[in-house]
Amino acid sequence: MNEQLKRETFFGACPHDCPDTCSMIYEVVDGRLSYVRGNKEHPMTRGGLCVKLKDFHDHHANPDRLMYPMRRSGPKGSKQFERITWDEAISEIGKRWRAIIAEYGSQAIMPYSYLGNMGLVQGINSGDPFFNKLGSTVNEKTFCASGSSTAWLLTVGPTGAVDPESFVHAKYIVIWACNSISTNLHHWPFVLEAQKRGAKVVVIDSYRSRTAKAGDWHICPRPGTDGALAMGFINSIIEQGLVDHDYVDKYTYGYPELKERAAEFTPEYVEKVTGVKAADIAKFAREFATAQPSVIRLGVALERSVGGGQAIRAACCLPALVGSWRHVGGGLLQMPLWDFPIDWAKAARPDWIKPGTRVVNNLKLGAALTGEMPLDPPIKSLFVFCTNPVSQAPETNKIVQGLQREDLFTVVAEHFLTDTAKYADIVLPAAMAGEAEDMMWSWGHFYMTYNQKAVEPPGECKPTSEVWRLLAKEMGFDDPVFKMTDSELCAEYINWSDPKMGGIDMEYFKKHGFYKIDVGNADTRIPHAEGHFPTPSGKVEFLLHDAKNFVAGPFRAMYDGEQSGEPVDPLPGYIPARERPETNPERAKLYSLNIISPKSHAFLNSCYANEPHKIKTQGDQFVLISPGDATTRSIREGDPVRVYNDRGDFEGLAHVTDDVPNGVVVATLGYWRSLNRSDGSVNCISSDAWCGLGRAPTFSDNLVEVQRVN
Repeated sequence: MNEQLKRETFFGACPHDCPDTCSMIYEVVDGRLSYVRGNKEHPMTRGGLCVKLKDFHDHHANPDRLMYPMRRSGPKGSKQFERITWDEAISEIGKRWRAIIAEYGSQAIMPYSYLGNMGLVQGINSGDPFFNKLGSTVNEKTFCASGSSTAWLLTVGPTGAVDPESFVHAKYIVIWACNSISTNLHHWPFVLEAQKRGAKVVVIDSYRSRTAKAGDWHICPRPGTDGALAMGFINSIIEQGLVDHDYVDKYTYGYPELKERAAEFTPEYVEKVTGVKAADIAKFAREFATAQPSVIRLGVALERSVGGGQAIRAACCLPALVGSWRHVGGGLLQMPLWDFPIDWAKAARPDWIKPGTRVVNNLKLGAALTGEMPLDPPIKSLFVFCTNPVSQAPETNKIVQGLQREDLFTVVAEHFLTDTAKYADIVLPAAMAGEAEDMMWSWGHFYMTYNQKAVEPPGECKPTSEVWRLLAKEMGFDDPVFKMTDSELCAEYINWSDPKMGGIDMEYFKKHGFYKIDVGNADTRIPHAEGHFPTPSGKVEFLLHDAKNFVAGPFRAMYDGEQSGEPVDPLPGYIPARERPETNPERAKLYSLNIISPKSHAFLNSCYANEPHKIKTQGDQFVLISPGDATTRSIREGDPVRVYNDRGDFEGLAHVTDDVPNGVVVATLGYWRSLNRSDGSVNCISSDAWCGLGRAPTFSDNLVEVQRVN
């Protein structure tokens, strides 16, 4: 009997906000998604799936999934909804929007999205053509990596990162502000292979993460002081005579000015700022310079203080100073997404944005919805997709306050009734990855990965792309992009004529599932052995050369939400954190502990944080606290504790450990506040202040206090 069942396999691509972008195989039996496994043919992900994704088929079959469109029938946040049809939902959205536009104008409508799905067709930017055509407020998306990316672009240019597969050839690997084992798992085997061959693995992080424990040397700077540490490394390389002057003279710009700037960052001074011993600073500089090839893997967490962008600029200088770029496996890996030949202009249609259309940054959602940010017209409708801001955005109590407004018409497209969706007026059930066609780029490797539609969506779930087609029809838009199928959109957004695509077409993806863009062989690739940096000068820019359109004012406080009007500092440097006891002693009298909120091991941002078996793996919300800080607060292992400041609070269970230094607590993010011990989660205490570059978030630049809950 079982032999008569129809069995099929389809290519899959993990849609999540993760650098690994795993290639998967969907196994379908009689139209049902029975199993999802890793694709063993993929050279980077090699058939493995992380703890988050390993039962992806069960995620699709979760009984708590939203199955039908719903309209709110009770107070906002009450989770009281009634089932309606898609026709009713789309009609009501159109009716409400037309009324808002007639009274307030189209900018009173705002979309809100992020990397809940990374796909070109179903993901973060999929709604941009529709909303740009509508004339809505533009949602500026800088949740993650905008500061890191700005620093990278300013210093070394957009393309030419070290291939992560080339790390096997490195002799000295620095993993800076990245917990690879939890958040970049498929790169870790390449690091281990290099380690087996004799490479030293150095992890720079402000607490002892899983990755720090697995490395050969953990360097632990105080939160928000990485800029001083990087400048100290530069100073020590110069003072010890370890500069590769031939490389610097030929392929860098501004060395004399960088040398002068770095002179003040002596190891002794940097030790006072960072807590890293002066001898260790000198040791690192010597080893990084002499153990070639040396390479740095930058994590986006490095940007998450007010001086994060400048810290990354300083770190980006290090490989050029010592000539690491000369070698296979030497240099720097930030986000290789810049190399992908994707036509973003087609995917997002910025040409449809009307001149003068306002922009609201996604980190400022709470301020925008509550009126703290003066807006004319005010936001009267919010459409949320591919994100869960009540968990993931800063100052979440403000967001909840804004979502409770009776005059705010909120639509949420989702898989589950999340902490955000429960405040919606209309909820639209979204298809999951196995139920919709898509194409994935990656911010962690050079493979483009195809996701086939394996099964039909359950109930009345629809792909996000179909939502835009329905809304476009409702609003009278007849542009070709709103009539294209998902298959057509997958092909439309790729620059097939780019040499990196090697002359392939969509049929190749349908046959193989993935393609490594042509950036050279990982065993021989040396993108910058002879310079060729895609910067204005063609060199690594220690000193900015002819940079335009960057306004950041890094030496002024940008966290008031206003641009300073000053150009970005032409040199990297150190900007002290806003909230540290040394820089903000008055605030530290009330809240004396710095908090770090890294990603969870078993959740993917807030995805899976509603599934009991994932919560069991991850554990309840915990708060890592040092023995010294625990003792002074009469906190014991396992005690329930409240973490708070004037922005909000949340509760967790204390884990007393020397994995964190005195003055620091760690609580991972992603937990749903509705499922936590109290109605709060870690981002309740996070400021919506910006990093000094790229309007990046400052999730690691916050002071809190911790007390035991009786």
